[in-house]
Amino acid sequence: MTETISIPSPRKPLQRSLTATLLLPAIFILLASFRPAAYPPTFGASDAESLQFRSEIVGYAQNFLGLRYRSAGRSPQTGFDCSGFTRFVLDEFGISVSSSSSLQSRQGVKKSLKDVLPGDLVFFGAPGRIQHVAMVVENTSEGIVCVHSTCSRGIIVENISTSKYWKPRILFARDVIRGEAGL
Repeated sequence: MTETISIPSPRKPLQRSLTATLLLPAIFILLASFRPAAYPPTFGASDAESLQFRSEIVGYAQNFLGLRYRSAGRSPQTGFDCSGFTRFVLDEFGISVSSSSSLQSRQGVKKSLKDVLPGDLVFFGAPGRIQHVAMVVENTSEGIVCVHSTCSRGIIVENISTSKYWKPRILFARDVIRGEAGL
């Protein structure tokens, strides 16, 4: 008795194989270009190394400009709320913070607004009530520029020191990078 095995022929096998062969590496290259290259510098790192690390963090954060706001959002696929955004970005660099802006406001080391550095977090609201968090991009004579996820405009970069909306709501800043990395 001879048994015949029927093997279904795939539809367009060459096209699928070629697509997978070309598309998958392109996707991995694209994703790798958005991944951070460095992790927290070791204890005793130079100021230059620390500033470079901070620059990489805020550079990475700016890859998400224009992404929409989403309440309780925690990923680029769904959108971010303010604290979900700061948590996601910092986590990519090995810095662990809470997913809540209120809890983030108690992490790291409190610092003066005049001394904020890229990657530091600025908190907004009313005394005793944290309502928003943003990440410092730069601190110049023109003011503090931050990247943050806003309800109305999604992820943006703006000067909070000159903003009629944000300036009166600024409470304080915290350095979660130095506290986490032991710098």
